[in-house]
Amino acid sequence: MPTRDWTIRAEPVHSPVAGALLRDYYADIVSRYHRRPVDDAELDRVLAEESSDDLAPPTGLFMVGWYEGAPAGCAGVRLAALPYAEVTRVFVRPAARRRGGALRLLAAVEEVAAAHGATTMRLDTRTDLVEARALYARYGYREVPPYTEDPYADHWFEKHLPAAAGVRVDPVDMPSSRG
Repeated sequence: MPTRDWTIRAEPVHSPVAGALLRDYYADIVSRYHRRPVDDAELDRVLAEESSDDLAPPTGLFMVGWYEGAPAGCAGVRLAALPYAEVTRVFVRPAARRRGGALRLLAAVEEVAAAHGATTMRLDTRTDLVEARALYARYGYREVPPYTEDPYADHWFEKHLPAAAGVRVDPVDMPSSRG
């Protein structure tokens, strides 16, 4: 699983790059949920309803994975409920899947969360997102009882983070990727 061509870095959640990735993310998960293609009007409504405003400092961060120089994936982290941090909007475009990007994105949001004092990562997902559930389990997340009342969540996961080295990282200045 090659990962050397990935670069992960923070991106303003309202930038054109982030907007295009979020649009692709929601097109993917909404069409899978309804088992039909999603049209632009429906996608616009979903994007308006599912705000990503909290994925900006100080309440969170939006990370973009660049594969071979092009934006190919994303993940967000919410930091407003420390010591818990929440992973959200994990997505890799189909052409870049199975190349290690999702794992790199998870590692990046965990690094940011730990640097801000999080000790536990949380996330929720749906039953039909089988690949996502497998990814989270493979990366050390364990299923836990529900901790939200999200009508679209069927599974809840947690992962305890190792203690941070005591250095607080500014998310905008954090390293873009690991060796």
